[in-house]
Amino acid sequence: MNRGDVELDALPHALDRRSHAMGSSAGGSSGASDGPISGGRHDLDEEEEEMNEPTYSEDSDDDGPDAALLQRDDAQHFLAEQAEQGQNFTFRGVLVGLVIGVIICFSNTYFGLQTGWVSGMTMPAALIGFGFFKTIARCIDFPFTPVENVLVQTVAGAVGTMPLGCGFVGVLPALNYLLKPEENGPLRLSTWKLVVWSIGICFFGVVFAVPLRKEVIIRERLKFPSGTATALVIGVLHGNDDGKGKKKPNNGLEIFRQRSLDIRRELSVDGILAGNDSEHMQNPPRAYDDIQSSAEEDHRDDWKAKIRLLFIAFGISAIYTLATHFIPHLRSLPVFGLPLANSWLWTLNPSPAYIGQGIIMGPATTLHMLLGAFFGWAILSPVAKKRGWAPGPVDDWTTGSKGWIVWVSLAIMLADSIISLGWLVLRPVLLHGPSCYRQARESWERDGLLSAFRFDKLRNGDYSALLTSDNSPVLAKSSRDDKKLSDTIEPDAPQHHLVSHKTVFVLFILSIVLCIAAIRYVFPPIPFGAIILSILMALLLGIVGVRALGETDLNPVSGISKLTQLFFALVIPSSNPNAITINLVAGAISESGALQAGDMMQDLKTGHLLGAAPRAQFWGQMIGSLVGAVVSAAVYRLYTSVYKIPGGMFQVPTAYVWIFTARLVTGQGLPEMAWQWALGVGIIFAFLTAARVRGQGTWWQPWIPGGIAVAVGMYNVPSFTLARTMGGLINWYWRIYKQREDTPVIVLASGLILGEGLISIVNLGLASLKVPHLCMTWDELRWCVGQNV
Repeated sequence: MNRGDVELDALPHALDRRSHAMGSSAGGSSGASDGPISGGRHDLDEEEEEMNEPTYSEDSDDDGPDAALLQRDDAQHFLAEQAEQGQNFTFRGVLVGLVIGVIICFSNTYFGLQTGWVSGMTMPAALIGFGFFKTIARCIDFPFTPVENVLVQTVAGAVGTMPLGCGFVGVLPALNYLLKPEENGPLRLSTWKLVVWSIGICFFGVVFAVPLRKEVIIRERLKFPSGTATALVIGVLHGNDDGKGKKKPNNGLEIFRQRSLDIRRELSVDGILAGNDSEHMQNPPRAYDDIQSSAEEDHRDDWKAKIRLLFIAFGISAIYTLATHFIPHLRSLPVFGLPLANSWLWTLNPSPAYIGQGIIMGPATTLHMLLGAFFGWAILSPVAKKRGWAPGPVDDWTTGSKGWIVWVSLAIMLADSIISLGWLVLRPVLLHGPSCYRQARESWERDGLLSAFRFDKLRNGDYSALLTSDNSPVLAKSSRDDKKLSDTIEPDAPQHHLVSHKTVFVLFILSIVLCIAAIRYVFPPIPFGAIILSILMALLLGIVGVRALGETDLNPVSGISKLTQLFFALVIPSSNPNAITINLVAGAISESGALQAGDMMQDLKTGHLLGAAPRAQFWGQMIGSLVGAVVSAAVYRLYTSVYKIPGGMFQVPTAYVWIFTARLVTGQGLPEMAWQWALGVGIIFAFLTAARVRGQGTWWQPWIPGGIAVAVGMYNVPSFTLARTMGGLINWYWRIYKQREDTPVIVLASGLILGEGLISIVNLGLASLKVPHLCMTWDELRWCVGQNV
């Protein structure tokens, strides 16, 4: 998965699901203890329906429509006013965003090569940008506003996600180091070719996302919880201050927020871990004024405390990271004894950064990962070793049980991907297909064959939207229905602040041409047809990914890439000497497109809620993608030139997942008994994933293991999973058991992650200068400790 993927697919889902308490402004919170107990989904559905009702009321023919129109006018005025601000696109905002993004890029490359974990870190980026500009507020000519904060986090996120988007934590290590000679590998790419490759694939997903904005954000108003949470944090940090210490009118912003369907968010599914096994805790909805007032008091007034906490966490993580260069065994503590550590790799990596990752992921995800680690490393690994299926050393990817259990984890990931993405595709057909068929049939019988294909009627109903001068009762009812329909569509930024269709068309064609040319230059054996087909797959599956992200906060880039690999195994014969390379590159293209489109859409959602100009965000994202592509290639080259890849420090597990998937779907490389276990476990998780999909929103759904999380726990060594579980339990203790709002733990986690990610650059320099370690073995470590005592 590389979101690598939880890649972590679960991660962005986890990151700002955690933020839903700070998104208390979004409604239900896991923090308060005075909420009523609801025994089922029915109560939630009724409350959702009440909240999602349009402001127009059929019972009032006069006041209802007028009130709705006034609210709509105020929201439209707010959007126009915000979009006209000069701070929507500034040199300083882009520069600060690039600097923050480069730090995140280093961090993501470091963690991605270790475990495959990558995060856009948009909320920490927004907080850091706010803190920086607040610190220098007296030295700048014009104030730092929410729309400029949106620009900062957009640029930073675009730069920071490029290690995953360009394949530097999975596909490229697989091509560079894991391809066998009989597979026409390994491929040694120069730094120049790495830059050409990354620039070639970094744009088309961003451009493709722009036309989707109107449908998923304006018309359907999908939630995009992470984007919404980031917008709420930015809004709360800036409050109602105009930048000069004066209060500014805020009714436009508040009305616009009230109108947004996703300002109210449901209780996090992790909340079930808090207490009664049969009950679901929920807080009563509060008035928006109360929410805003409370949020401003909790977040805006103490932003300095949050920044202080961020730097303290950063310092703790930095000290630990620096110490690990001199005492490497600090990364692998034998907490279960030396026999288990040496024979079965059961150690603990007490890295503050991995604890921070666990805080962000939350208790449900980390406990599912722990289940995967136990199943893989405490059950399957000893069984495979004892039965002779994996006769080599346990930590050997080829002959050892470490590599053997990856095949089982792959089956789990493929089963989860097929069921989850299949449901996303089939659900609209199952939900709306019968009604659309009935309406089409009625139109056919009434008005003829061609009328059955008039989708505007299928969407808007049977009444015409036009009024004639006689104002007949039927037409009046039609007008009222259309007012209600138009009221369900979000107001949007002025047309001249949107990205024009001409710009999208030209850039889309250019980005596709650039992608094809770059891939042909870097990988000459790949035919044009395969490249074009992979881009089409990326676009089609990217739509599915964007919808999944908008509805669930989970962009299934791992599943998208694996499905693409499976599809290309059917298209490209295994007899082709470049079949593995084509399979890997095709999967990388689809993953990149889906990731970029999802990242762009989350940022556009954030900007929409705060009134930022979409055109400014788009160009900020394009600049960030370009810089991120170049920087990520350079950072990857730095790490791979200094450290052994794969090696003890960077095991690149997702690279093995990629190469094993390519070999699996092309029928190569399965060790003894691997396919039988993979098939059996894959079937079990297909049913479990179907149950999770079916039980979305129920109290029992979090207790069913998530396939991606379990697979990540299996293919990563236990030391990382144990640390992440510690972080998940810290999250549970603070947010669920203590019933506290989770902003402090998110800030804490961000500091822990960024501290190790940034200081890893120092360790990189020390390693390149060959600065020696102080202690190499456990005996030497004991001697060091004894000497210090």
